[in-house]
Amino acid sequence: MIATVHVAVFDTLADWELGYATAHIRRESWQRQPGRYAIATVGPTCGAVTTMGGLRIEPDLALGDLRPQDSAMLILAGGDTWGEESMAGFRSAAREFLEAGVPVAAVCGATYGLALEGLLDDRTHTSNAAEYLAMSGYRGGDRFVAEPAVRDGNLITASAVAPVHFARLIFETLGLYEPAVAASWFKLYGERDPAGFYELMSA
Repeated sequence: MIATVHVAVFDTLADWELGYATAHIRRESWQRQPGRYAIATVGPTCGAVTTMGGLRIEPDLALGDLRPQDSAMLILAGGDTWGEESMAGFRSAAREFLEAGVPVAAVCGATYGLALEGLLDDRTHTSNAAEYLAMSGYRGGDRFVAEPAVRDGNLITASAVAPVHFARLIFETLGLYEPAVAASWFKLYGERDPAGFYELMSA
């Protein structure tokens, strides 16, 4: 049975933060169970949105139709609007997913949105900088760690400049690759070591 990974899309979405994760979830090469996961995009409505890079995306479904029980994970990328009322629905969705035990992966501005929602107060997390999250007024500053990406239970958080680390934790949470394959994948894309490519080709 195919499981769906839902990806939030909205105006000003930071394209580069998602590419490694979404591309390799869809790419069956090296996967433990090829084709196990599908990607679906979720917009505020089903109307087209425009990313920070100028890509126009027509969402597969509207936020109002998103249910945790239909999802394997919710991925939230950064953007310019996470502190605005227009993103309140996505912030609430993250809470709903976590309360249902369904993983949420947030990077860059999305971590600010989660901080506003109170979802980082009691969970170990990271972001672009401790000072950045502090501007939200949240109470979780003592749980911040200065790492590229962090996982605490069903929540993944990451810095905007760590899309490969972000993807690695997403893959681990989904069980996408066998451990040795995952290590080779990160060797290639995270450490830029060509040896990882040859390991993957022989996997």
